[in-house]
Amino acid sequence: MSVMARRVQNYGTTIFFEMTNLANQYQAVNLGQGFPNFPGPDFLKEAAIEAIRADLNQYAPGSGVLRLRQAIAQKMAAFQGMTVDPATEILVTHGATEAIFAAMLGLVDPGDEVILFEPFYDSYLPAVQMAGGVPKFYTLRAPDWAIDADALASLFSDKTKLVLINTPHNPTGKVFSPQELSLIAELCQRHNVIAVTDEVYEHIIFDGVEHVSLASLPGMAGRTVTISSAGKTFSLTGWKVGWAIGAPELILGLFRVHQFMTYAAVTPMQEAAATGLLTSAEYYRWLAGMYQDNRDFLVEALRQAGLTPIVPQGTYFVTADISQQGFANDVEFCRYLTREIGVAAIPPSAFYHNPADGAALARFAFCKTRDVLEEAAIRLKKLANRRQP
Repeated sequence: MSVMARRVQNYGTTIFFEMTNLANQYQAVNLGQGFPNFPGPDFLKEAAIEAIRADLNQYAPGSGVLRLRQAIAQKMAAFQGMTVDPATEILVTHGATEAIFAAMLGLVDPGDEVILFEPFYDSYLPAVQMAGGVPKFYTLRAPDWAIDADALASLFSDKTKLVLINTPHNPTGKVFSPQELSLIAELCQRHNVIAVTDEVYEHIIFDGVEHVSLASLPGMAGRTVTISSAGKTFSLTGWKVGWAIGAPELILGLFRVHQFMTYAAVTPMQEAAATGLLTSAEYYRWLAGMYQDNRDFLVEALRQAGLTPIVPQGTYFVTADISQQGFANDVEFCRYLTREIGVAAIPPSAFYHNPADGAALARFAFCKTRDVLEEAAIRLKKLANRRQP
């Protein structure tokens, strides 16, 4: 008898775990896993401390602290022009990843088809599979990651229950355009399909590009679950405060999973997150500007190293074309880069159902302080001067 359940037997250790361990072993500059190495805003940390001292330390309501749900509704009104009912249309979760799993388990029946855009955040596929869903893949292709209308339409059928969209998109940095979102909206309405949108990088966008929530398009509010979190926006990934927004019947599906999975997110962190969401728009402008400066610095460093970076429109990741570097694939390249050059990156083949589709790319994170990026740039110069294998 196998101790491990069949549903998890084929899931190995994540690529993030492997590359972080390798980075630690070789004392590499870690541009792999996407968490900031700098502190979150003091005013938010003070808000959490105040909540703890005020003894807001017991279970929060299952749907989330009301003050946070109200703040989320206010933010959606301000940034997307949407009216959201905090009482029935918002669920606070233990990070956005829990919201994604709750959406799959609460909305997808065994045999339902779910369309995924790849490369994808690595939890998407297990979430679909554990719900018994059948994944259908649309592969975004470098360097422009554009969507072909006919190719996407061919994936929709009477078996399609849900499409999962990540915009701004990790790992490519693509921001889905209004035209692409309108295409998805039309297909969802034509085939009666639910959309789940992962928008955790919503405020990390560059070059005047606009982030549009799919739910804000005509006909989509009632069939879209919009997921986001405080972690990326406020550089507090360990707080794990996420949320889902949608029509009451959709949120109820997520809640019925959430109540048995975690029941509630951490109360004082919810209180502090509410304070963060009620901050001025100036903070969001600063955030995007800071990350755009980091992006530009790292893109130039990658170019000087002889790589071909694909300039992202959003997120804090940049992918680079490594096809001319002489390695068999991205895993071999990233292991070499960590051991011999002293810079860790993530091989994106882990984000494709066919790993070969990502074998010519590497993903670098720029959610780091400038001194860390400068040290990485110095080390990366050795890559340009090496003798190819």
